[in-house]
Amino acid sequence: MVSLDALRQGTSAVAVVGLGYVGLPLAVALARHFNVIGFDVNSTRVAALQRGHDATREVDSADLANCKALFTDDPEQLRQASVIIVAVPTPVDDHRRPDLTPVRAASRTVGRHMSRGCVVCYESTVYPGVTEEECRPTLEAESGLRFPQDFTLGYSPERINPGDKVHRLETVRKIVSGSDEATADLLEQVYGSVVSAGIHRASSIKVAEAAKVIENTQRDINIALMNELAIIFNKLDIDTLEVLEAAGSKWNFLPFRPGLVGGHCIGVDPYYLTYKAEEIGCHPEVILSGRRINDSMGKFVAEICVKRLIESDRRVKGARVGILGFTFKENVPDIRNTRVVDIVAELKEYGITPLVHDPEADPAEALHEYGQELLPLSALSHLDALILAVAHESFRSLGLDDIKAMFGSGAVSLMDIKGFWDKRALRDAGIDLWRL
Repeated sequence: MVSLDALRQGTSAVAVVGLGYVGLPLAVALARHFNVIGFDVNSTRVAALQRGHDATREVDSADLANCKALFTDDPEQLRQASVIIVAVPTPVDDHRRPDLTPVRAASRTVGRHMSRGCVVCYESTVYPGVTEEECRPTLEAESGLRFPQDFTLGYSPERINPGDKVHRLETVRKIVSGSDEATADLLEQVYGSVVSAGIHRASSIKVAEAAKVIENTQRDINIALMNELAIIFNKLDIDTLEVLEAAGSKWNFLPFRPGLVGGHCIGVDPYYLTYKAEEIGCHPEVILSGRRINDSMGKFVAEICVKRLIESDRRVKGARVGILGFTFKENVPDIRNTRVVDIVAELKEYGITPLVHDPEADPAEALHEYGQELLPLSALSHLDALILAVAHESFRSLGLDDIKAMFGSGAVSLMDIKGFWDKRALRDAGIDLWRL
């Protein structure tokens, strides 16, 4: 196994496989201390990084320009690395079962090009057992090497929060684990070189895998509770956010809010845990119940929109409903697993025309992935209702007059899912407001 000194002196390299939201910030940070190879199968992505452009906006242009890492789509470069970190997506399929295709493909690529004595560390979110039971045999089969004599394994789950400028790689404590003590020692030193918040050393790879998969499961369940409360309070004609603000005055009340739950973490990770649980004969009820609630919120919002149209004597079939926001969360361009599509699909079921605007998302990507056209803000005109689905900070520039102008001379019906705008100001302006 390579020593930390050899890595620091540049006689051996650290490779990062997968240069997305997780891998790129890691590669850039590690390159300040080590010789780093950043590998991705997407040649277009690699070419953009070589030009100093990060479409995810997770790395500042100046940091990327000064980065000394080698960005490449040539897997042969991986042979130079003694530590290979795999940071590829782990989505679910159409049946909400874990899709290990990316991590298996990455393992095959790494296996074909890894050197004897290599440490292979995974960051991808998985259920307990994937690293040792799925990835290890693939690495052995492709490399001809044997574990643990010829290579060792590690797992250090990612904790990247896209768009968050406070909780970054360096400022969030990192979990590290290894298949033996020496591997854990090395990984603790490597990650410790860039993570100032400190390292938590898990006792085993499975413990680290389980810790990661429950982090977002816990958040998912808490948000599901808030969404269920929002449904109840809506029937009681009580403002949910006002209730939460009042309850939040107690020191130990947790500040979760209702909303759409999408993205590549919270809306996905629980299914990895429930899949493994059912495989061993356990039938998780709370986790799946929370998932059902959160997955139903787009339909709930659309149905409320239809009811509001009817109550205000507006047309339903042929109604024009503007939707602000399409990404899975605020202030990021990421549209993976966005749940705004659920609102769009449900509105179309009623013959309503959804008009979607998002200044952060890539229109070409939205059209390719979802068949959804993203329109300029000017196209949101003569509306019958407006839904604020994603709280992009750029929407702060929309004043009350701008919102009213979208409706022409008609009454203004606004659905503010995120509690983004000031309730009193909207009401004082004569805007018919509904909040989740």
